[in-house]
Amino acid sequence: MKIFALYFSPTGGTKKVLDIMISAWDCEKKYIDISDKRDILLDISFSESDICVVAVPTFSGRVPGFVISKLRKLQGNGIKAMLITTYGNRAFDDALLELKDTMESCGFICSCAVAAVTRHSVLPKYGKGRPDFADVEKLKQFSLQCKERILNTIGSASVPGNRPYRNYIPIPIKPKANKRCIGCGLCYQKCPVHAIEQNNYKVCDKSKCISCLQCVAICPKKARKINPIILKIAEIKMKNLCGGRKQNRIFY
Repeated sequence: MKIFALYFSPTGGTKKVLDIMISAWDCEKKYIDISDKRDILLDISFSESDICVVAVPTFSGRVPGFVISKLRKLQGNGIKAMLITTYGNRAFDDALLELKDTMESCGFICSCAVAAVTRHSVLPKYGKGRPDFADVEKLKQFSLQCKERILNTIGSASVPGNRPYRNYIPIPIKPKANKRCIGCGLCYQKCPVHAIEQNNYKVCDKSKCISCLQCVAICPKKARKINPIILKIAEIKMKNLCGGRKQNRIFY
């Protein structure tokens, strides 16, 4: 048995949840970053006993479009899958259902699913510090429950959401490079949607940018920033939606 752990974690929160959720499994684990520009998903070949775990963040209540496009290249051939969506203390809306529909269309049996709270990647004031100690303990319990479900039950998880999925509304907050940029090109190499110009790393194509902030997180010189005034305005507007403490949820 091998676990194929597929993930997109632009600022690290989703990867933390993924690590916790597969901690109950004492077997070989192969991590695959979906944001890799190569078509690495085409090279995956599952055996009958393998488990596929997919962990992705929620963007405006949906799964990022490039993730869906890449996942559609998989061939599940009836193996079981565990689905994970993370969200920045607002809501996961239709993301989990969209992920489940996509995986099932590729031949996977989606045995269980989890929606977990992480720090909001664009508005870090919301969900700050999460997953925290209480989250970790709860997710460890979920991990054991999912393991039991996958090993001993045949069936597809029932997850919330609506069809058609909600309209995807891009966040109008785009990071910019400042004079600290040394032109290393790491942001260009790692941008999952090719939004950064090859010949000028300071230029970002706003029509392509999905505001995942991976470029901000990985920049060695912290040269990419969001306008603090715009960020503050967005925090105020999102206060009612992102306030309080949202809970992690598991679905069978």
